[in-house]
Amino acid sequence: MAEQATTARTTARAGERTAARPRGREARELAAAIVRDAGGEIVGRTRVQKIGYLLELAGLGSGFRYAYKHYGPYSDDLTQAMRSADVFGLVEEEERVSDWGGLYSIFRLTVPAHPDPARNRFVQAAARTSPIELELAATAAYLHVARGYPDPWAETRRRKPQKAADGRLAKAKRAYERLRAIKTPIALPDIPGTRP
Repeated sequence: MAEQATTARTTARAGERTAARPRGREARELAAAIVRDAGGEIVGRTRVQKIGYLLELAGLGSGFRYAYKHYGPYSDDLTQAMRSADVFGLVEEEERVSDWGGLYSIFRLTVPAHPDPARNRFVQAAARTSPIELELAATAAYLHVARGYPDPWAETRRRKPQKAADGRLAKAKRAYERLRAIKTPIALPDIPGTRP
């Protein structure tokens, strides 16, 4: 099935339109704001992407468009905006070699800024979540909201069997419920099968 790009907020509320996608200076400032609201540092590109998507669902996002990719909801717009934020000195992306030999990124805010109190608690909670659990939770949310799967957790397990193993899917459900408990302008959607 072809996966089309969509903004999470438009998908979350059928028929609701969002503002135009952010571009240029606005886009890089919005990307840097994700790092700012996480306390000035986020480890991993996957975390940045999933936090950005969940912010969209919670009504705290920036209008970046998302499509389903291998690691779940992904925004090329956000990737480009974060690269631009790095080039313009709003954030610094430091690449490191992981224990298994792959690369991962650490994003750090380079300019003093005050977090947005409306987003701060949500972003910090998401940033403390394991990247695999965050990926699983964001994937289930995307499959439920954007694709209408009746059992998005089962579909997430089918698509990501190794990541969902060893109790990680149950941990992802608990992490999603912790994020849902945080007051946001739009409540994160209740995903069928999240609670036992």
